[in-house]
Amino acid sequence: MALETLAAAEEGSRKSLADVAYESIRDRLLVLDIKPGELLNDEALAKSLGVGRTPVREALKRLELDRLVITYPRRGTFATRVDVTDLSFISEIRAQLEPLAAARAARVATEAVRQQLRAILKDVEAFDVAAASVTETLRLDARVHQGIYAAAANPHLEDILIRYDNLATRIWCMVIDRLPDLSLHVHEHVNLLNAVIDGDEDKAAELARVHVSGFERAVREALFAA
Repeated sequence: MALETLAAAEEGSRKSLADVAYESIRDRLLVLDIKPGELLNDEALAKSLGVGRTPVREALKRLELDRLVITYPRRGTFATRVDVTDLSFISEIRAQLEPLAAARAARVATEAVRQQLRAILKDVEAFDVAAASVTETLRLDARVHQGIYAAAANPHLEDILIRYDNLATRIWCMVIDRLPDLSLHVHEHVNLLNAVIDGDEDKAAELARVHVSGFERAVREALFAA
């Protein structure tokens, strides 16, 4: 799930204003801070971000490609609605592509990239789920998945997976307060990262598949329990 923040000034300075606006608005959409169906006012967003309206408009165009917002002529731009019936479609795609990315990452990642994954692994092992906020948990989840996507060294695969991971994150946020044990979900990443780092393609692919199916099952159980 993609949850970098606007807070890192040194990182933001290396990005265009449109990139900064895109990431900030995207994060608010993912955690449902901007509610599904809510109208997005580009002037208000520009003011809150401290940028001009042009970068915000560019960001909204990108977010529409990500299916996070939708623009209607003469009505404006709205956050897309979160339809839980999309869960099966999203999971079907991720169940095929997440194992592919994990296996490829295990096969092709350079030693420098594996070292980056070890740093993520260390943070996962030290992460206190009980004390963390929802945003912190989602940010860590995004770091793991995006780290593996990048390690797979296929930019087209990476783009697709980020898009669907974002859509899955919005559904997750709808039920996250009803999930019984987030620590299991978070710490499943330990074995997955280890498999990628160790170059075990088959194990990495299987753990990625299990992780996606477990996510779908947990969300469905939370929905039915509501």
